[in-house]
Amino acid sequence: MSKAKSQPCLHCGRPGLQTKLVTRSYGKGAALLLIEGIPIHSCPHCGETYLTADTLHEIERIRALRKAVSVVRPVSVATFA
Repeated sequence: MSKAKSQPCLHCGRPGLQTKLVTRSYGKGAALLLIEGIPIHSCPHCGETYLTADTLHEIERIRALRKAVSVVRPVSVATFA
C-alpha cells in the first residue's frame, strides 16, 4: 500500500514517501498485545520510518481498550537460540 509519490519525506525531503502496514507487539507474556495493520511512513531513499501523531494516538487508544477491541488468537512462539 503506497501513498502519492509526491509526498516528501520529513527527514530527507525527497518525494516518494510510502505508507506500509505493519504488525507491532506491545508488552510480553500474558500481557502481550499484537496490533496489526499499523500504517508507517517509509522513505525509500533514506530509510527513515515514522508514525504520525494520529497513529500514535490510535495505538494508545487500542492499548487502553485492549480487552474491548481485541480478539484472542493462538500464536506460535519460538526462542532465537
